[in-house]
Amino acid sequence: TVADPRSPSVILRLHQVMARTGLARSTLYERIQAGAFPTQIPGARAVGWLESDVEAWIARQIDISRAR
Repeated sequence: TVADPRSPSVILRLHQVMARTGLARSTLYERIQAGAFPTQIPGARAVGWLESDVEAWIARQIDISRAR
């Protein structure tokens, strides 16, 4: 997913991603390893995720659950 070039990219930290998705840290990293969650962006001292990637993942999960 590509962020809207007109808006600034927002980087979410781990605790924010966990709060938004409801996933535990270990589950989050398992899904990243499996290719089922967006990969993190490395920083100088921490990692983060693009808010747009996380929001797109959440939207896909909603679509999947409603298609059942």
